[in-house]
Amino acid sequence: MNTESITTQNLEIQDWGMIDYFESNKRQLELVEKVHHENLPGIIVFCTHPEVVTLGRATEAGDVFSWDGPIAEISRGGRATYHGPSQLVIYPIINLKHERLATQQQQDVVGHLRRLENAIVDWLKTLNIDAEGKSLDTKHRKSQVDHNGKSLEETGVWVDGKKVASLGIAVKKWVTYHGAAINLLTDNTAFRGMHPCGFSRSIMTDVQTLLGRPPQLDDTKRILAENLAKI
Repeated sequence: MNTESITTQNLEIQDWGMIDYFESNKRQLELVEKVHHENLPGIIVFCTHPEVVTLGRATEAGDVFSWDGPIAEISRGGRATYHGPSQLVIYPIINLKHERLATQQQQDVVGHLRRLENAIVDWLKTLNIDAEGKSLDTKHRKSQVDHNGKSLEETGVWVDGKKVASLGIAVKKWVTYHGAAINLLTDNTAFRGMHPCGFSRSIMTDVQTLLGRPPQLDDTKRILAENLAKI
């Protein structure tokens, strides 16, 4: 596992490379304590996971039906989702008290989700991909239904009705953890045997498909780090 650390506008950026999902959870919680006790503004983590399905607090029966890999029950919001080598995962360990001071807003979890979406949307703009985030988009929220006919929240980043990034966070001591999984590369085996975030597998897309070529990973991390630091 590679571990690199730089600092961008008072936010430390760590790159964990490929890391086991359960180990990453442990390390995230350690960073939550560090940010809380040292009153830091935050730490941004980039990483990639071997294949795993994670079950958020809102996971429902039938979300996972024939998945043949490891499963992790975790504390983030949202339903079941997939992580794998074709993705880039971002874990913003952010002190919401600092974020509130910087934005003159309340300690707003939904606002944090929207700012994370916007960082990804702005990065996609540099690739000439027109995307939108929907955490606060009341016009579109709950406009689709899952396999049980239940209304779905559309939190995440979307391009022409296809989902390119999934979001789900948890908060402890007013410090966020978990975050976003961006589908970077085409992988026909991803999301098998499950309904990601309650949706049909067919609703998922990836940047390689949208762009017509694989994105450059180092540039992706650099631009996303800059976008996150600015907001």
